[in-house]
Amino acid sequence: MNTSTAPIGVFDSGMGGLTVLNALRGALPQESFIYLGDTARLPYGTKDADTVIRYATQAAKALVDRGIKLLVIACNTATAAALPALQAAFAPLPVMGVIDAGARAAVAASRSGQILVLATESTIRQQAYERAIRALNPRAIIQGQACSLFVALAEECWFEGDAVTTVAKRYLAPYLSPHLQDKPDTVVLGCTHFPVFIPVLQSLLGPSVTIVDSAQTTAHAVKTLLLQEQLQSTKTTKGHCAFLATDGVERFARVASCFLQTEFHSQDVESINL
Repeated sequence: MNTSTAPIGVFDSGMGGLTVLNALRGALPQESFIYLGDTARLPYGTKDADTVIRYATQAAKALVDRGIKLLVIACNTATAAALPALQAAFAPLPVMGVIDAGARAAVAASRSGQILVLATESTIRQQAYERAIRALNPRAIIQGQACSLFVALAEECWFEGDAVTTVAKRYLAPYLSPHLQDKPDTVVLGCTHFPVFIPVLQSLLGPSVTIVDSAQTTAHAVKTLLLQEQLQSTKTTKGHCAFLATDGVERFARVASCFLQTEFHSQDVESINL
């Protein structure tokens, strides 16, 4: 196989990683991708680390077996729990997560060093962003807020409306008080489901708060890595994308249509077992 024309593998516990895929396809239109949503076992965010590592390893192997040239873990929970394990298991294949790129962007964006991380329970519990941010700015003041309901809302294509606004207000309430001493000036979306809520979050946080979307920062990091490793596609035509799901291909197609703003059908998605 010509490595340069091999696809890039992308996986997530469900649909949130499609925000990363969308950013990747925008930044790298000539590249081909295989996206795997482990929809049979979502969400990963409420499971313990050992379980996430096991699930992530199985998902990664399914993509590696299809001849990918690079693996992107498009899931913050899986990145926090399983990145070192996957890098060791599949070396020398390059394996990239979404946390380091998001942390770098947050540190660069924050004027005060006061940063809020919105993520799943597991990512907050493991303090993955806190470690990554402190490695870059030891003086940063980092707060974390678990927002598990956002995952369910995103998976139902509820990106706006009264229900979404109510949930967002509840999660953000501790950080919106004008009397808060350590008020964040930068918010990191530490779950790949969350970028679909940027309009709602920005309206609540106000224009002075910068929202960091790890999907966009990851796409830039992948582009840089491909150039460094001389793995970029040599094709001049647009790449293709294959979709895999471990359960509910009809639902996957419906939700993917919302996330990617294009029409999908169940026949566009291959059902696989891990």
